[in-house]
Amino acid sequence: MYDFFMCLSPIYQALIAGLFTWFVNTLGAAIVIFFKDVKKNIMDCLLAISAGIMMAAAFFSLLTPAVETAESLNMKAFIVVSIGFFLGVLLLVLFNIIFCCIFKKKENSGMRRCTLLVLSITLHNIPEGLVIGVAFGSILYGIEGATLISALLLALGIGIQNFPEGSAVSLPLRREGFSRKKAFFIGQISGIVEPISAVVGALLVMKVKLLLPYLLSFAAGAMIFVVVSELIPESQSSSKKEIISIATIFGFIVMMILDIALG
Repeated sequence: MYDFFMCLSPIYQALIAGLFTWFVNTLGAAIVIFFKDVKKNIMDCLLAISAGIMMAAAFFSLLTPAVETAESLNMKAFIVVSIGFFLGVLLLVLFNIIFCCIFKKKENSGMRRCTLLVLSITLHNIPEGLVIGVAFGSILYGIEGATLISALLLALGIGIQNFPEGSAVSLPLRREGFSRKKAFFIGQISGIVEPISAVVGALLVMKVKLLLPYLLSFAAGAMIFVVVSELIPESQSSSKKEIISIATIFGFIVMMILDIALG
């Protein structure tokens, strides 16, 4: 199976990885069919592990290859990587500002909170899909750190955090009176943008090599912003903060070891 996957075009690899993250999102949304609610500590632990994995991936699988690629193209690496990283952060900041402006003057009802939640998770899944596509597309250039194993591990980390995201959409919708089937459908559909944007990211990297260091650092910036602004604060709202912190560090160490040892 691995040999077959390795022989595929990076576009198909990115598509399959994006479909995997969507599938995990669907599994998370499916919780609404079996449970009315899920223990918060379990969700927080999953988010914490995912945060650690994604932080390690941002440094070892995205930023390091971005620096090396920029240097190989005779670019000023610190300028290129800083610009790309900043633009990745800026995109998600702008998304947040837009949503705040849209909902600022409207009644803060449960239905509106659910709408905001669905839209925000769907939109922030777009850069996550791009991250996957960039990771697989960059393998084509044989850059150190940009390997199939690191791209797969990156997709795994994003997939893990998609599980609580899927349930974070479907469960509130169920509480607002939606049927189980409808809550599940909306919850899983929020992840459909990931395989689409994964293919777009892979195509961009493969067609324009000069964009590669910018896209790698852009993906890293978007990922770090999601970790810092969403995953860590949400997981740290748990009463067992020490355990959650250890889970974050555990996720980072596991990703770091796998990336270094297998990458």
